[in-house]
Amino acid sequence: MSDDKKKPAKSGADVDTIAASGDGGDDVTTAVTGSDGEGQESRSDEARSVMRQIAESSTLVVIMAIVASLILGGLLIVLASEEVRSAAGYFFSRPGDMLSAVWTSVSSAYSAMWEGAFFNAGADDFSGKISPLMQTLTMATPLILAGLGLGIGFRAGLFNIGAQGQILIGATLGAMVGFMWHLPVGLHLLVAVIGTAIGGAIWGFIPGILKARTGAHEVITTIMLNYIALNLVAYLLSLDAFQRPGSDNPQSPIVDSSAQYPAIFGSQFPLHLGFILALATAWGVWWLMERSTLGFQFRAVGANPAASRTAGMSVAKSTVLVMVIAGGLAGLAGSAQILGTQPSLSTGIAASFGFDAITVALLGRSRPLGIVFAAVLFGGLKAAGPALQVQAGLPIDIVLVVQSLIVLFIAAPPLVRFLFRLPSPKVVKEVAV
Repeated sequence: MSDDKKKPAKSGADVDTIAASGDGGDDVTTAVTGSDGEGQESRSDEARSVMRQIAESSTLVVIMAIVASLILGGLLIVLASEEVRSAAGYFFSRPGDMLSAVWTSVSSAYSAMWEGAFFNAGADDFSGKISPLMQTLTMATPLILAGLGLGIGFRAGLFNIGAQGQILIGATLGAMVGFMWHLPVGLHLLVAVIGTAIGGAIWGFIPGILKARTGAHEVITTIMLNYIALNLVAYLLSLDAFQRPGSDNPQSPIVDSSAQYPAIFGSQFPLHLGFILALATAWGVWWLMERSTLGFQFRAVGANPAASRTAGMSVAKSTVLVMVIAGGLAGLAGSAQILGTQPSLSTGIAASFGFDAITVALLGRSRPLGIVFAAVLFGGLKAAGPALQVQAGLPIDIVLVVQSLIVLFIAAPPLVRFLFRLPSPKVVKEVAV
């Protein structure tokens, strides 16, 4: 009997399947399969275990990057501690003193950061205990909104770093609506919020159209527009129309109360309705990028502009739309400031939220849920700075160092995998017979 008669006939069409995971590895596994049950055993043998999948995931890399940054931050805390340096002078005679000083300095510092960011167990009442959490969420609100805009740009292949200027222009238009117009309650807030989004969208449209029409690199144009926005706000604050009566400082009149975000849990907490808007916006961005045709076009253009153009998509149109949406979201981040925590326009209204949002978007892997968690983490680090300085007696710059280390490790996943001995992600390739 021939070999052909011994083997059962195959049915169905054969399909080539290529599956890739992680951020790129060196291991490549190739399996030859058919359309019937013959390939089941081979696929089962090649399938990674659950623990292996977790070890190869980018989420674990992010977590380990945070852990590594906290460990190195602990080393810096030890070096900055006067008690540790003093105990190190007689380490060989009494090593226990130095080890105790090391533990005390690190534990007190991170305990102060926790109490300053999330939960103050030493407070007298419940409102005092959760007050740090309210402050953290308040600080996270503009980071969520600006990070969402930058995340859309990253997934669309655009490195937009102009959120700082977009926040400034959005806050400027929101302030103008807030103190120049006098509208009924509810309507005034709605118009002011829309104004901030329009302001940011306009500032995002400029680099978008320059990129689409002339090919000007968005990194250069957005950097320049950041400085233009800052100086434009400074100029406007020198005009009588933007100057607060009776004040010599460059600051605008206070935004009308009818145009300010109401507090969610009462006036004793700074958390305002902008946080709910940020969460709703995160869901909207998820739907846009994962469920809509427009979001698919953005992702396709970001993955391969040439192939997208061949498929009939307009790369120029997608570029402009991405930058407009990103700018609008950054403008909404400005609303969290001008209509929430700081209802008066100044050149420092954007603080460093526009630049911190870059790290937030990278840490969150440009995904809405990841951006929300990353924003809360960075909001906590910002809120914990004063507590670290007061309770632990350490410079507030330690917080900035920890943030910078997170950026460093997030930008170098192979380094994180090397430090924690994590396996490199495999690229599994199945070729049908």
